[in-house]
Amino acid sequence: MKKILIIIIIFLLTACSTTKNTPTSTVEAYISRYQNLDSNVLKELDNSLAKEKNMSEDQKEIYKDLLEKQYQNLSYKIKNEDVIADLATVSVEIEVLDYATSISNSKKYFLEHTSDFIGKDENLSEENVDENSAYIDYKLKKLKEVKDKTKYEITFELEKDDDSWKIKNLDEVDRRKIHGLY
Repeated sequence: MKKILIIIIIFLLTACSTTKNTPTSTVEAYISRYQNLDSNVLKELDNSLAKEKNMSEDQKEIYKDLLEKQYQNLSYKIKNEDVIADLATVSVEIEVLDYATSISNSKKYFLEHTSDFIGKDENLSEENVDENSAYIDYKLKKLKEVKDKTKYEITFELEKDDDSWKIKNLDEVDRRKIHGLY
């Protein structure tokens, strides 16, 4: 019964979004893909993690789980929509888990207590700590504990193409905001 209800809700949401093609509905659909762990979103995440050279496979899997948790906990409010001809902007306030503060605090603590983690011979600096496996393990442990949230503003730029609104590519800063890493 629950599966049938979910299928009906998805059908209704899909039907509504296709009949009401506005800049705001396009942005809502985009964010929804993150919240629902859309296959394309997960594929992008897998591709990004595949390029990561400093993490072990186990660390990558933990990090992937953390980002999936981030996506599912992402909430948002549409603040404004401006449309001029075939161009539009949609301002959105997102709320995400505050991974950035956790990472900053983890790095600071790790650098101040390096010998507690890996011994006195290790010569780590702010620049090379991200390559250290012990630090990555500690950072991931602390990210798992994050409960605090933070809010960011993202302004989505859209362009109308064949009567359909398309989001222009997000820059790296906005992607970091979605990940809670800004």
